[in-house]
Amino acid sequence: MSDDEAAEDQSIPSGDDDSLDDSSPEDAAEVQGRAQLKADGLGTNDVPLQLMSDGDEDHSEVDEEEDGLPDGDDSGSPSSSAADSDESSESGSDSDEADGQDAEEEGEPLLAVEKRARILDKKRAKAEKAAAAEAAHIGTDMETNMEEAERFTLPTGAEVEGVERGPPDLALISRRIKETVRLLEGFKATKQKEQLQSAKGKVVKQPLRPRVEYMDQLKRDLSTYYGYNDFMLDTFLGMFSVPEAIACIEANELRRPITLRTNTLKTRRRELAAALINRGVNLDPIGKWSKVGLVVYESTVPVGATPEYMAGHYMLQGASSFLPVMALAPQEGEQIVDMAAAPGGKTTYVAALMRNTGTIFANEINKQRLKSIQANLQRMGVSNTVVCSYDGRELPKVLGEKSVDRVLLDAPCSGTGVIAKDPTVKSNKSQQEIYKCAFLQKQLLLAAIDLVDAQSKTGGYVVYSTCSIMVDENENVVNYALRKRDVKVVPCGLEFGRPGFTKYREFRFHPSLEQTRRFYPHAQNLDGFFVCKLKKMSNAKKEAAQAGDDEADEGEQQMAAEEAVRHLQSGVAARDVKAYGDVAQEGMRVGRSKKGKNVPKPDKRTLSAAATAGMHAPSEAAAAAAVGAVKTKAKKVPRYVKEALQEVEQEKLRKLAAEQAQAPGQTNLQKSGKAGKASKATKKDVQKVDQPAKKLRGQIADL
Repeated sequence: MSDDEAAEDQSIPSGDDDSLDDSSPEDAAEVQGRAQLKADGLGTNDVPLQLMSDGDEDHSEVDEEEDGLPDGDDSGSPSSSAADSDESSESGSDSDEADGQDAEEEGEPLLAVEKRARILDKKRAKAEKAAAAEAAHIGTDMETNMEEAERFTLPTGAEVEGVERGPPDLALISRRIKETVRLLEGFKATKQKEQLQSAKGKVVKQPLRPRVEYMDQLKRDLSTYYGYNDFMLDTFLGMFSVPEAIACIEANELRRPITLRTNTLKTRRRELAAALINRGVNLDPIGKWSKVGLVVYESTVPVGATPEYMAGHYMLQGASSFLPVMALAPQEGEQIVDMAAAPGGKTTYVAALMRNTGTIFANEINKQRLKSIQANLQRMGVSNTVVCSYDGRELPKVLGEKSVDRVLLDAPCSGTGVIAKDPTVKSNKSQQEIYKCAFLQKQLLLAAIDLVDAQSKTGGYVVYSTCSIMVDENENVVNYALRKRDVKVVPCGLEFGRPGFTKYREFRFHPSLEQTRRFYPHAQNLDGFFVCKLKKMSNAKKEAAQAGDDEADEGEQQMAAEEAVRHLQSGVAARDVKAYGDVAQEGMRVGRSKKGKNVPKPDKRTLSAAATAGMHAPSEAAAAAAVGAVKTKAKKVPRYVKEALQEVEQEKLRKLAAEQAQAPGQTNLQKSGKAGKASKATKKDVQKVDQPAKKLRGQIADL
């Protein structure tokens, strides 16, 4: 025992000492408490300070304020200290009794410090409960103007004009986008709250404007900040909710991770990963859904120039390109067609899954891209592939119908899912271009279905995929194939991704399209992609006169008429072609609307008449016949389209008058001895007109 402790022991009188009679009651209580603590095994230095709960502090402060006494006077008052000690002793005694009972039940005695800690915990929990109840009472019964003060307001006309004149303030626009999104996310609830307040007779200081005004302002800000055109913004905001559309747009600003696909013909993923890690590449497996994929985080060497890459151990390939091949699930010994094979990533993946057995036809219409296919096939060690260059629509005639087991069609598309790779897609895409892509995709998909043999023991499947998020290029194309051929949609075998649309705006698709899969940059961190797997049930083609086919064919017939205008009217001015395009677009809009079901469409006779007019008459007459077919298709057209057609007719009349005025000069030229050259030139012109007309007539006959 130290000297200090000994001194304290000497200063503490014992219970038998007569000095207790002369001491005050407070001193006696203190002495007894110290003696009890020492009996429990605690030293005098271990005596804890007397703690006070928040409630006690509040009461003491209130008492001090009420008494109006300074701290010194209050502390010196024996009566007040005695009262406080009595209150604390009463509350502490109750808690100590409860704690003592708990301790006796558990069989472990509690120290005084532990007892007081439990008392404090109980008081704190009680205070928190009371505060929560009070906050809930304030939130339900009291009206505040905090939300109204922080509510976002639309910029005035003067502010908009000032922004348009000067350079944009991107920080202000970004903040306004976030505020608009926050307001639109809870727009319905806020509107209902305003209506409730108005019903009670209360005045709303800053009432909400119509939702369309906030949406228009949001589109303007997004167009300025991210560089999208109105068509693309309408697509995103129509396909997703406002917060999710913003998330998708922001995800398109980031590049997707670099991914590798292991070539299982030459190595294994574990061995490849070990070799690349030794070269300074930081990588991981791409996920549980792929057994051959690797994602690269960083690398000290170019991953496209390592010895492993040159040896064909892996392929630099986007993760989304794995999905169509996984859905195709090729089997060994089958005959498979890749209709759009360049640059060969999916073809080499199919060959690896087939272990270089069977036969693969890698087709690519662009001959300049055949070199990349051949180089990758040779580097990856593929030996079962035939490379060819045909129009995919002609493959059933080249390879024969019902000649293969499976077909992979990664169709050419608008590229709206790979904006991170090609930012120009933000501003150069339009609805007209989407229609053109969809028209080509429908033709390619029908050709792919015709290539497949429904009686194949292991196959009979077609996988259709695009790197686009447009419904016109995805679900609408597949829905068209379901009406034209005896096929059905089957599960893709992909465990992740979002199901395809069965309802979108005015479109209503087959319920089985829910088995298709969509992938988005903001959801799966992949390029925007669409995958659909079709099973061919029979080799028979459905009758063209079935219900619903008239409406389905309107877009195709309209596009055929537009092709006729473009080929046969090569000498017409640019504004004439634009006028024809406006007519075609308007006809397609009418055909796609619900009211367009009863609109008459140009039949094959009308289109054949247009082609015949192009064969035996000048180009103006053929174009007029084609435009006549378009007029028949789009009966109810707006005024601006009619005015455009009138301008076209007037321009043709002026050109015809100019040609007639030049006719005497041509006669004099023939009389002067240069008739031979003139006749040769005339024959060449006739041949130039006849060649596209013959092509068009063949296409119309195929339709």
